[in-house]
Amino acid sequence: MPATILVVDDEKNTREGLGLALEEEYEVYMASGAEEAFNLMEAESFDVILTDLRMAGKSGLKVIDKAITLPNRPICIMMTAYGNVETAVEAMRRGAFDFLTKPVSLEKLEILIKRALQSRTIEAENVVLHERLDKKYSFDGIVGNSPSLVDVLDKVKLVAPSKATVLLEGETGTGKELIAQAIHQNSNRARQAFVPVHCAALAANLLESELFGHEKGAFTGATERRIGRFESADKGTLFLDEIGEIDASTQVKLLRFLETRSFERLGSSKPVQVDVRLVCATNRNLAEMAKKGEFREDLLYRLNVVTIDLPALRDRHDDLLVLLNHYIHFFAEENEVEPVVLTEGALKVLRAYTWPGNIRELRNFCENIVVLKRGSEVNEYDLDAKYNALVEAHQSPQMLSSSPTLSKEENEKRLLRNALIKANGNRTKAAELMGISRRTLHRKITQWPELDVGK
Repeated sequence: MPATILVVDDEKNTREGLGLALEEEYEVYMASGAEEAFNLMEAESFDVILTDLRMAGKSGLKVIDKAITLPNRPICIMMTAYGNVETAVEAMRRGAFDFLTKPVSLEKLEILIKRALQSRTIEAENVVLHERLDKKYSFDGIVGNSPSLVDVLDKVKLVAPSKATVLLEGETGTGKELIAQAIHQNSNRARQAFVPVHCAALAANLLESELFGHEKGAFTGATERRIGRFESADKGTLFLDEIGEIDASTQVKLLRFLETRSFERLGSSKPVQVDVRLVCATNRNLAEMAKKGEFREDLLYRLNVVTIDLPALRDRHDDLLVLLNHYIHFFAEENEVEPVVLTEGALKVLRAYTWPGNIRELRNFCENIVVLKRGSEVNEYDLDAKYNALVEAHQSPQMLSSSPTLSKEENEKRLLRNALIKANGNRTKAAELMGISRRTLHRKITQWPELDVGK
């Protein structure tokens, strides 16, 4: 569908000439003055408005004033035979995209319209992107309602609007970057940059340059000036993940920034002032590191203005089923397949599992069973052997001794089940583990079809 353009000019020849020049590529409407343009703007939606400045009646500036109030705001381009700096500044201040002097060069006009339409597309994409970010990182987008998670979100709601430095503590995979994003998206910096840096992923000699930037010639290979992450995050939020991994030299520069809100690029003595909100995260005990001299104590005091402890998944018992359901449906939609259903037997095993990798491990688990599912249901026999093995390993002697005596048949079923689980459903391997023939195993599965991990 071609873009729509409204040409507003009280000179008939100019108006119709522009209309003829543009109508091959665009859907063109024409108005002989501001009042006619107002009526058309009420009736139609335009992508671009091309208006003369001086017209009988109301000026082109009034056309721009009207255009910028519309729900689907068009791009405005001003034309005038009285081009001067003051007029151009006023038109741009009122909301014009750009300014052309008469007689209008059709070549320049076509280039300007294409640039305007491209700008409009980018602006629309940015709006959609921000809406998605707002939704993804809103509090509603964080799944769970266990008391420990509710406590975290209460703190996030309180700290997000402030300028306070935040330290997020918790095991690997507990969602520290997601919480950092939520802090940013619910602050007055939400429309500015969120810049993440994973400190452990960078060598010590690269991290300082990555954070603070460098001047040309600061070190071998520095062939030009480079802006660091602090400058990239100006007016926004800088997220430093695994802050416990930074070396002593970078710790000193980070402490100086927190004290002065300025830093120096490598190879420069000139301070650079920025407005950056700092959110840090760690899976290590920084207090213990400080006692051992591995982390600056004064820096720790500066970082933990507000500390938020993220609970491990094993401490969020009420959230496990909600999270499993959420991610199974998420990955099913992403892969355009029907979501699988976890049987009660599978859920019993997964509830008892300790989830050492936390949310990250659970996400991977859900994606795996959605992609590699063998049917509409997933039972305990379909699960990887590690889930059952770790559950059994963590059972107490009292739990084991209190189990009722199994019948010969139930004991044989259990042994067969464990063998199939350890063999990941491979019948030949399971038969070898049991010390029986594959034919015998096949006969047993035919006798007890609930053991078949392929179903």
